[in-house]
Amino acid sequence: MISDVYFPRVNGVSTSIKIFITEHQKLGNRVTLICPDYTDKTQIEYDAEYSVIRLPARHVLFDPEDRLIKSSCFPKLLEILQPCKIDIIHIQTPFVAHRFGVKLSSLLNVPCVETYHTFFEEYFHHYIPLVPKRILRSLSQRFSVNQCNQLDAVVVPSTAMKNVLSNYGVSTEINIIPTGLRINEFEGGDGSRFRKTHEIAESRPLLVYIGRVALEKNIHFLLEMLVAVKIQIPDVLLIIAGEGPARKNLQKYTHKLNLTDNVMFVGYMSREQELLDCYRAGQAFVFSSRTETQGLVLLEALACGLPVISTAVMGTIDVLDDQEGGCLIAKEDVDDFSGKVIKLLYDTRLQNVLRHQASRYIQLWSAPIFARKSSQLYHQLIQEEKIDNDLPSLLPEPVPGREY
Repeated sequence: MISDVYFPRVNGVSTSIKIFITEHQKLGNRVTLICPDYTDKTQIEYDAEYSVIRLPARHVLFDPEDRLIKSSCFPKLLEILQPCKIDIIHIQTPFVAHRFGVKLSSLLNVPCVETYHTFFEEYFHHYIPLVPKRILRSLSQRFSVNQCNQLDAVVVPSTAMKNVLSNYGVSTEINIIPTGLRINEFEGGDGSRFRKTHEIAESRPLLVYIGRVALEKNIHFLLEMLVAVKIQIPDVLLIIAGEGPARKNLQKYTHKLNLTDNVMFVGYMSREQELLDCYRAGQAFVFSSRTETQGLVLLEALACGLPVISTAVMGTIDVLDDQEGGCLIAKEDVDDFSGKVIKLLYDTRLQNVLRHQASRYIQLWSAPIFARKSSQLYHQLIQEEKIDNDLPSLLPEPVPGREY
């Protein structure tokens, strides 16, 4: 696997990669991950115990969280990988990792698959505001088609993302394989401990958002929705857990909307304890992102028994089931969304029903199910590559003078 991001960089892609690596190792597959080094080291770091190769990387302008792998690393990387008997390459991100992955696939003569994690059409304009949105959309579509058609197979985490790429004109086979969850990792957590740590009264109505604090997550809408909830429930509190480039902007907007006493930014939390405590502390998880290709945090919330109130856009459509899935689906409309939040906070019976639904529904999203599916795809591609490689030797020798 090769990626432009991985822990300690916290996001959905890093989480997805870690889950798949763990599950593939359980299936007996050997996995080596190639990713950036987040220090300023100039040499390739190879952790043999965990099979992680970290490549020297440079800082990204205006983005202190990310790193860009240095292209000069490629010859040494190839030297390391050539004796490893690689069977398949799985690219996880579309930047230097894509370029390296496609090149390695060609030189090592192995198939190459890539997961399309990010809906770039609705992503780029938040970070390149001076370029008209329609131009960025056109460029992102061409960019995606060009990259996807260089591969042997494309993986997407949702039906909506498959439809997007098909409509773009991607001709490569597209496979829907969500990440899923390692459900047992979400069995703990102590909501009372979280409330005590942050001095939140046990009886205070608590909404939770966990995720990257970025413009494309549409957290501004959640704040606007909270204004309406506050009219009915004055002591409501929204926890915003995570970091990202929009935090300062959102803190200013919180002040502007007179929500300073109703919103708490708590930053990153450790997945081993703090994250679970936060999920367990809430009455509802709220979410309104327009760009999710799957929405892992929704599954995490459900795995912790936390009812979800969310818009259903892009990948979240596949995740959310408002009949038996422990959630309420809302429109991106302040009145509709806030109305559902108010109803849930007032109705403890509804909370209990949704919690019970969530505990059953989340079993359908167990990570081993999807790891086996991706392993089947790998075997299929490896077999097809062998057939293609053997085909020339199976053809009859040309007869001189005969036309073909």
